[in-house]
Amino acid sequence: MDTVLSGIRSTGNLHLGNYLGAVRNFVRMQEGNNCYFFIADYHALTTHPATEELHRNVRQVLVEYLASGIDPEKSTVYIQSDVPEICEMYLLLNMNAYLGELCRTSSFKEKARKQPENVNAGLLTYPVLMAADILMHHADKVPVGKDQEQHLEMTRKFVRRFNTMFNVEYFKEPQAYNFGGELIKIPGLDGSGKMGKSEGNGIFLADDEKVIRKKVMRAVTDSGPTEPNSPMPEPIQNLFTIMKAVSTPDTVAYFTEKYNTCEIRYGDMKKQLAEDIVAIIKPISERIKEIDSDNEFLKRTVMRGAEKARENAIKTVREMREIMGFKKLF
Repeated sequence: MDTVLSGIRSTGNLHLGNYLGAVRNFVRMQEGNNCYFFIADYHALTTHPATEELHRNVRQVLVEYLASGIDPEKSTVYIQSDVPEICEMYLLLNMNAYLGELCRTSSFKEKARKQPENVNAGLLTYPVLMAADILMHHADKVPVGKDQEQHLEMTRKFVRRFNTMFNVEYFKEPQAYNFGGELIKIPGLDGSGKMGKSEGNGIFLADDEKVIRKKVMRAVTDSGPTEPNSPMPEPIQNLFTIMKAVSTPDTVAYFTEKYNTCEIRYGDMKKQLAEDIVAIIKPISERIKEIDSDNEFLKRTVMRGAEKARENAIKTVREMREIMGFKKLF
């Protein structure tokens, strides 16, 4: 049985992109795998969230994880900061991570461009903390989105470097896991980039039907094609990308043909897209309300998850220290 590990930063409500690109696969992976799913609240510190906001977001992501189908009876669900050993592992791995390679990561360059007033060390070493999360459990597979593929490759690089430096075969190289399909990246409704929590272009799992329909109908489009088989501008391509992820192939084919023949009515397309998104999100949003009111269930889930996660963490850090030469003198 393979060990699978992944997490989501606690930066607010989960959105459709999180669900289709990650959480839906998490649910499938619970069958036949040893799964660890965590809420990455240490990672969230790179954006300097307010204290109450951080606490509120951790709870919200936990509730939405569970409402989406993550089952604590089948998987280990935990909060990253409930496993303090991750900090020491992060420190140890940082000693063999180099400035040049960290500065070259796409995510660091993008974040530094977007938040030039807050280019902190945690942002720079984000891939190292991600590697610690993965290697703590000696994960075989990691369900990552397209934007995280480079970080996973860096984790493999850290594995090779650690094993070579200390002449051991201790860590194994984790692989991306998406049930054999392409890694999914869901674009936002504003015509560019991926769907995000901070960009204001997302549909959230907690949204009700009315909100979803309103957001989709306001999605950016153009005046429509003027020549048959015209290339799609990015905002239109984005809508079709979302539709391919939530609608039937027949629906996608119908609107693609309408576009190629210059007969498309974006209003009709948006109405269909909204209904297909509602069909996915409505059952989840209803479970969110139910689970959010069950404090005992939430408490039991995180306490049991932390206990199981720490068993691995304590063992991994102890063995790393021994390999690296940290031994008690007496």
